[in-house]
Amino acid sequence: MSLTPRQTQILKAVVEEYIATAQPIASEQIEKKYPLGVSPATIRNEMAALTHEGFLHQPHTSAGRVPTPVGLRFYVDHLMQEKQLSVADEVSTKEQVWDSRFRFDKLLRQASLALADRTKALSVIATDQGDIYYAGVANILDMPEFFDIDVTRTLLSFLDEQSRVRQLFFERNYGEDPIHIIFGSDLGWPFFDPVGMAFTYFNAGSDRRGTMAVIGPCRLNFPYVIPTLRYMNGLISGMNASW
Repeated sequence: MSLTPRQTQILKAVVEEYIATAQPIASEQIEKKYPLGVSPATIRNEMAALTHEGFLHQPHTSAGRVPTPVGLRFYVDHLMQEKQLSVADEVSTKEQVWDSRFRFDKLLRQASLALADRTKALSVIATDQGDIYYAGVANILDMPEFFDIDVTRTLLSFLDEQSRVRQLFFERNYGEDPIHIIFGSDLGWPFFDPVGMAFTYFNAGSDRRGTMAVIGPCRLNFPYVIPTLRYMNGLISGMNASW
């Protein structure tokens, strides 16, 4: 479907409100907060069209809409404006890992902590030889999507299964994009539909390849997560001469 400019504006507004609130978004919310110059009824009609085309979904218990993985991916690919990392964020991230730059194991452990601190989500760093580091479990426990014990148990169990981590990050072809986005529904794993992740690859030495990922709900704060991953990738890759 080719979206009209107005539909594009409405989809962007719904996604950004949903990222911020984790709640279904009603047409009245969009009309009050965004200067679209149309009535709530018009916005409601456009949201119905976006729902029909698979960009939004209406939960059974709510009059509002939430973005689907299709809508979220369209947002990331076409509508999202990345947030530039502040100098303070860059400096504090670098300071958190700098003293570990000559010790590979400690560096990746510190990098996972820094990534979780910056993104307020779960971070995972892994190598194709089976090293797995993660941090930020407490972050996801504050997110409504992980109040479902089956979802949380499934995600945390995944972190301890080396073969599944390897399969996800190193045995699939994700193309040439520097940052990859996956939604749980892409994987077909039980209880994984509410999960979203962004990840990138880095050179982990002459015979190793690594990946760093930020994992949370599908409504990850992609405008901040993606530039944070890009910065961390550059930081770690710039240290690889020491390994």
